[in-house]
Amino acid sequence: MIVKTRIYQLYPNQTMKQVLDDWCDYRRYCWNQALALWQDLYMAHTILDKVVATVFIPKQDKKTKKWKAIHRDQHLNPSPNWRLVRDRMIEQKNDWQYAYSARTLQLAVQDLGKAWESFFNQAQPDWGKPKFRSKRNPRQGFKTDRAKIKDGRLWLEMPRETPYKDDWTGIKLSEKPLPGKIGVVSIVRINDKYYACVPYKLETPVSKAKTGKEAGIDVNVGHFNYQDGQCLILPDSLKHLYLKIKFYQKRLAKKRTVNGRIKGTQSNKYLKTKAKLQACYQRATNIQRDLMHKFTTKMADEYDQIVIESLDVKAMLMSHVASKGMQRSMFGLFRQLLAYKCAWYGKELILADQHYPSTQRCAVCGTVKKGADKITLKGNQKHGTKHNEYICYNPACPNYGKTVDRDVNAMKNLTLLISHPELNKAL
Repeated sequence: MIVKTRIYQLYPNQTMKQVLDDWCDYRRYCWNQALALWQDLYMAHTILDKVVATVFIPKQDKKTKKWKAIHRDQHLNPSPNWRLVRDRMIEQKNDWQYAYSARTLQLAVQDLGKAWESFFNQAQPDWGKPKFRSKRNPRQGFKTDRAKIKDGRLWLEMPRETPYKDDWTGIKLSEKPLPGKIGVVSIVRINDKYYACVPYKLETPVSKAKTGKEAGIDVNVGHFNYQDGQCLILPDSLKHLYLKIKFYQKRLAKKRTVNGRIKGTQSNKYLKTKAKLQACYQRATNIQRDLMHKFTTKMADEYDQIVIESLDVKAMLMSHVASKGMQRSMFGLFRQLLAYKCAWYGKELILADQHYPSTQRCAVCGTVKKGADKITLKGNQKHGTKHNEYICYNPACPNYGKTVDRDVNAMKNLTLLISHPELNKAL
């Protein structure tokens, strides 16, 4: 069984739009209440950790056959977990909360528990602590596992005491849904537009036909190089859009300050400019996600074995060298999409070692550049070469003294790992 998720734009009527807005607010209320309760329980557990109570348990002596009482130390306050927080919140439920689905509260508390587990997980040291949600955030949403798709529409669970009982109806989807069972549906509101993430549980995975071809993909800022060409991930249309984003950001910075004080954030002109900026960001995201999906699907269709680099993207972003271009190139999204599509279609994805010198290694003779001969983002000062040029200085190499494109050379080195997996290490 595999899970395929589809994102649909929702077109609700006025009644269902009010329902979605109310449930988004209720999810935020449940999250904030659960987070406050969780922190109170954690502090109480920390303070009372050494306070114990004596519990007397009857026990029969084997020799005298008499009963005597023994004591056992027991903590007065249990450690917080999502089930304890959920039970406390259900006990303290107000009357107005029965107008909403009970699953909204339970799923919010369960997600908070996962966030705390990730925070205390040492494998994710950069994971942030759960924070309170703000109503000013343009992105709001909730989850439900009682939603159904019937006749091409999304039907939510109707509570018993809802005021919209007479006008409750299904919500139109932007595309025709897939057949099959669905899991937990996530509904998101972004700038007064509604989207639904629907996971489908498919029992028969579809395998693509084997082509017998293999490829290595070298990721770069603005383009990806692979066996049969190049994919531009920052086309000219995106460059023009980012210029508009830069223009609106300057306009917002000027409108934010009034007489030397930050007071203009609630003016009508400021809000209109902010809406235009958010629309540009949304359009840029849609264009790039469309490019990523098309490119990863093409790779999974045409190649049986694919090699990509395992990059430490966050460390690269902290270097402040082309960090904006790296962020816009979406290296992490590319790896995520390609990984699950290869798993869907029965293709093999190979991750090169993080320290594998694909850029510094000659794809013909295997010589690795070291020291002053290395190629950096500024090129090589010793030999006066550019950053996108690779020249092998091994006299025994057929490419000795020839200028080769650095990205093409790196792509060939990655493809070489398919036939020689022993090279997949730091050299």
